[in-house]
Amino acid sequence: MTVPEMEMLAKVEVLADLEELVAELMVVHEAKRILWFPSELLAAAPDTDPDHHIAQLRKRTEGISTPIRVALALNLLTEEGLPHFHRLLAVYLGSTSFWHKWTNLWTAEEDRHGAVLHDYTRDSQLLNNPELERMQFEYLKAGFEPAWDKDPYRVFVYTTLQERATQVSHSNTGKLAGEFEPTIGVVLSNVAKEEARHYVFYRQIFEAVLKRDPNRALVSAAAIMPSIDMPGVSMPNFREMADVIWRAGIYGPRDYLKIVEEQIKHWAIEALEGLDATGRQAQEKILGIPKRLERISDAMETRSKSKTFSFVVAFSREFAMD
Repeated sequence: MTVPEMEMLAKVEVLADLEELVAELMVVHEAKRILWFPSELLAAAPDTDPDHHIAQLRKRTEGISTPIRVALALNLLTEEGLPHFHRLLAVYLGSTSFWHKWTNLWTAEEDRHGAVLHDYTRDSQLLNNPELERMQFEYLKAGFEPAWDKDPYRVFVYTTLQERATQVSHSNTGKLAGEFEPTIGVVLSNVAKEEARHYVFYRQIFEAVLKRDPNRALVSAAAIMPSIDMPGVSMPNFREMADVIWRAGIYGPRDYLKIVEEQIKHWAIEALEGLDATGRQAQEKILGIPKRLERISDAMETRSKSKTFSFVVAFSREFAMD
């Protein structure tokens, strides 16, 4: 057996030992969760004419700016990456344990996020829906093959950071869009709350991994935390849409900096002791990440220039942003 194979076996054994914790966290998760469904969130009020309900919805969405529409498109398409993530988790978590039960539960909960946003954009006509569906097809066809997908520890570091990032993006988009159209505010608030619960689950799992196998866990975290590509990175126009979201104040490098700082503090990275040389090196690297991210944020904000954008999914309307 090669060294990488032995490393992988050791990590998989640690995850298997955490099954009891997974079962406990699932009980807590479901006890706190309020299950909702798209048809409930988007339903017309009782005794309301459905056609009038849709007409009023479309009238309200007229006030939503093009940058916010772009943010909604990117948020929606990001949620549609669910098949890629189910595959990545299922590879390591098997089919005969509580890990498998968690993967299925997580998938069932996440599936409603893309569904409710698709239903909303169809009803509201907020976006160019045929183009949105083409982008979704191209995104799923392109796949999502991150460099970390062969390391189960890295998977959990990534999901912790990614779930927190999507929570922030959905929440901020909902607040801005909800000023004009309350329904989308309610929708994105519900989605963001569920992302927050998923984030807590994955953060607690990696906390347990750190306690069981700190040296290997730190090396995995140090490889992921300097920067993450969001799951939508392979979709058409992702970089330009992400630029819009940053300029709109919804999500950007400074938000990621805060997320990384949160995890360093929660996982008590600085306080970890008894590490070997590799673990100490990884610990030092992680503790230096916030300063690097702050420099990147400062540079982007200092060098940013006004730019004009246009996206077919947002009806090709040109708009300028500082």
